[in-house]
Amino acid sequence: MSKPHPLVTAMLYGLLTIGAVIALLPFVWVLLGAFKSQAEIMAAPGAWLPRNFTNLANFLTLFTERMFGRYMANSLLVSAATVITNVLFATMAGYALAKLEFPGHKLVFGCVLAAMMVPYVALFVPQFVIIVQMGLVNTLTAVVLPIAVMPIGVFIMRQFADSVPDELLEAARLDGAGEFTIFFRIFLPLVGPAIATVAIITFLNSWNYFLWSLIVAQNQETYTLPVGLAVASQGARSTEYGLLLAGAIVVLMPVLILFLFLQKYFVQGIAGTGIK
Repeated sequence: MSKPHPLVTAMLYGLLTIGAVIALLPFVWVLLGAFKSQAEIMAAPGAWLPRNFTNLANFLTLFTERMFGRYMANSLLVSAATVITNVLFATMAGYALAKLEFPGHKLVFGCVLAAMMVPYVALFVPQFVIIVQMGLVNTLTAVVLPIAVMPIGVFIMRQFADSVPDELLEAARLDGAGEFTIFFRIFLPLVGPAIATVAIITFLNSWNYFLWSLIVAQNQETYTLPVGLAVASQGARSTEYGLLLAGAIVVLMPVLILFLFLQKYFVQGIAGTGIK
């Protein structure tokens, strides 16, 4: 294939740069707004630069007066539990569906695909009834259970597991290795990108969990960050936008850091689900 003309390449990079700048502008505005006081924001809502870049009052208020540290700890617990359960069970399910022959395995995979098509809000009422009957309302366990195993995680692991050569597993079986040995010592090291993909998707979903958390977490002791941010930014008479923007930065940072560290594996995992 011939190389594209340098002018075409320059125009393409120029368009991509413009698109990236446009996409980043809202995040820059939120970051700068986090250093503004409520009075400064209300006086000049469209202004970009704060008067004082060292003004950390909004961040200090969130953590000293608005229980933001507790909300963050709750979100970290929920996200950690969700990532662990999804990675463990989705990996096992993906391995079984791709590499083990058992009666009804195609039906099970069909049910996984069907579950991915059901709108999540359609499950709120039956899930809430179950949680009430289990006596788990207003606990972090109630927040975790509905997303302890996500169908998208099982799907990604199954598709990636399908690309693992069967010959490796058969050779291990001929050497006398059991299924658990094969799973932990041979299969898991080969599906690292898929595990990273499931971990990122699960973390994003649980970290940004708002509506379900709002329903089952009914006091501030069990609020997660999205719910806590909505509560913490409410003043006596109006929304305190400085606190809201500062809280948005706090919520964004763990997601950004995680993605920066795992982006290579995330891309490999997404690409690998289409192999074979």
